[in-house]
Amino acid sequence: MTKNLFKSIREGERWFINQFGEDETYDATRRLIHLWDKEILLLYMNGLVDGEVLTTLLTEMQYRNELFKDASSDEGTDRAMIDYFPYHALEVVEDEDTLAKVILSGLAVFVMSDGFTFTLDVRNYPGRQPEEPDTEKVIRGSRDGFTENILTNTSLIRRRLRATELRFEMHETSVKGKTDIAIAFLKGAANEEHLDFVRKRLDDLKTDGLTMTDKSLEEFLFKQGFHPMPFVRYTERADICAAHLLEGHIAIIVDTSPSVILVPVTLVHHLQHAEEYRQAPLIGTFIRGVRFIGTFFSLVMLPFWYLLSTKIEFVPEAIKYIGPNEWGEVPLFVQLILADVGIEILRMAAIHTPTPLSTAMGLVAAIVIGQVAIDVGLFSSEVVLYVAVSAILTFAIPSFELSITTKVFRVFLLVSVALLGAPGFFLAFAFIYYYLCSLKPMNVPYLWPFTPFFPKALLRVLIRFPMTIDDPRPFVTKSPNRDRMS
Repeated sequence: MTKNLFKSIREGERWFINQFGEDETYDATRRLIHLWDKEILLLYMNGLVDGEVLTTLLTEMQYRNELFKDASSDEGTDRAMIDYFPYHALEVVEDEDTLAKVILSGLAVFVMSDGFTFTLDVRNYPGRQPEEPDTEKVIRGSRDGFTENILTNTSLIRRRLRATELRFEMHETSVKGKTDIAIAFLKGAANEEHLDFVRKRLDDLKTDGLTMTDKSLEEFLFKQGFHPMPFVRYTERADICAAHLLEGHIAIIVDTSPSVILVPVTLVHHLQHAEEYRQAPLIGTFIRGVRFIGTFFSLVMLPFWYLLSTKIEFVPEAIKYIGPNEWGEVPLFVQLILADVGIEILRMAAIHTPTPLSTAMGLVAAIVIGQVAIDVGLFSSEVVLYVAVSAILTFAIPSFELSITTKVFRVFLLVSVALLGAPGFFLAFAFIYYYLCSLKPMNVPYLWPFTPFFPKALLRVLIRFPMTIDDPRPFVTKSPNRDRMS
């Protein structure tokens, strides 16, 4: 028999009071219950346990006198209690730190009269049901997505990958917050060096809590600093996560977060979308190509138009129509900056506005304010047109993090053109390219397969090949087994 955590049930009660106070927090619950002639201390967090299940179990136990008729000693009583819960997750506790953690995690704790302590998993976390994420909608496909419950999220992945090689490694980070984090990977497909990198960073993480969950974890994992580029891919879709696990990627699931972190990733991964694989290969290739083109133009179209509008000598006769017909009273550069920033403010206002009012607010801002700004001469009509098109192209980027970064780079290009003209545009573009080439999160080139250049991989990036064609695992995952058909 394992050793008892406390010397008596009273010592267990005193420990609980020292930890959570005497009626200082209403949800920390302790109950002295009697099962026949046995006194038992029940400890749990109200709101995190399934009260109905717990009550049913204890009520049925009251009517089963044969459980304790042969338990003449405390040790016999302890064994009878453990044997009564054969179909529930049960664990004996021998450490006070572990006891505090399991109580805060929502487990029910039984302290017997001799101090023997064990936990019963009857958790029932508050939360919503799996539903389709708003940021990753598809026309064809599943409508379930991750929730704030780590158990639900692992179940959604396990449902899609019924493989014995699928692993979920549980880790606990932060000093006070005690946030549960699961590392998901496919054994034999994931690279061990990448796994060791994630494990070491999680072990080295020292903070009082991860209140911003996965985003806070990203900054700790990659020492992001002030880098604007996203170093991980976020997804709220279980099918996308399962597809990446099959490719040899690693998924990091943080409790209380509805999105999952995928590593390692490159710039290309932020431009992929599930819709490409829900359509025929030719249509998927077309959708992918349009998205790549739209992303490129969302970055360069506005600065390049401003360059041609201000440097008429560079414009060929065939496209002399480019540029505003009426310049207005406000300098063109100021118009572009104000309009671009204004659209970003409208986007934030739409997020913070209640849903029934957001549509009306958008119509008023886009039509009334835009038209009035043109009529009074604040903006030229061409400025409104090109800024609006650039904003629409930016919204077509699947990754929200990348879309915001694209806007920052676009403003950087605009400022460079305003200061240095044509040389400023090409110097700034070269600087952005050099910056992207220098990024190697988890020692993976961020611009792969463009730089370094991998022709076959680039072909698979540009073309959505049929599922029937053997597609090896991506080179960047450094999978020990790239053959997916084995």
